Amino acid sequence: MFFRASLIISLPLVLMTAQPARAEAVDMALVLAVDVSESVDGDEYQLQHEGIARAFESPDVLEVIKGGAHAAIDVLVLEWSDRDKQAVTVDWTLIRDEASAQRFAERVRASKRSSNGLTAIGDAMLASAEAFQRLPDQAARRVIDISGDGMANVGPRPSEVRDSLVGQGIVINGLAILASEPWLDTYYNNDVVGGTGAFLLQVQDFQSFATAVKQKLLAEIAAWSPADNRLKAAQIQ
Repeated sequence: MFFRASLIISLPLVLMTAQPARAEAVDMALVLAVDVSESVDGDEYQLQHEGIARAFESPDVLEVIKGGAHAAIDVLVLEWSDRDKQAVTVDWTLIRDEASAQRFAERVRASKRSSNGLTAIGDAMLASAEAFQRLPDQAARRVIDISGDGMANVGPRPSEVRDSLVGQGIVINGLAILASEPWLDTYYNNDVVGGTGAFLLQVQDFQSFATAVKQKLLAEIAAWSPADNRLKAAQIQ
């Protein structure tokens, strides 16, 4: 009898401790989907890696985050290449102040390259959207930021995936690196970018990535229009 009574008494305590933490309201959930296909060499990978970390250490980016209605965003880094090679290298991180931004930058720098392979942009977009399903907070906007230096050569058509995700309320922005394929900006505009307020930035090479990703974050976090003068330029040399 004592054993049975103990179970009855302790069960509510177990249920109470199993309750999930209350979700916070954030201005945006952002997936940074980074190209690590075989066309991206080690030095170019490092330029992307360091560019993301430095962007989140920027006082300008933190100021824009603090200026939002909820003064916070969630960010995740996903590396992608071939059809079966999408890896979350930095999971959902809540950024609301200098300390949390610095921790995120440190996690980016501590992560290692996950793969190389073909260029499956459609699969990268699907994996990015799937990450939103385990978002810990309530986000006013969901944005995927795809950066890459080449057109898709395997997997589902990016345009079809894009249309499906836009229909779910997801915005897809692009950062086209033109070093290998000078026409890549046209491809990204036609087949990758989509959603309300979506835009594309283009850079000539990986050396310009850090500057571009910072400008892109400023626009994404503040939900600026691509035509807004505060987004200094759609093309960064």
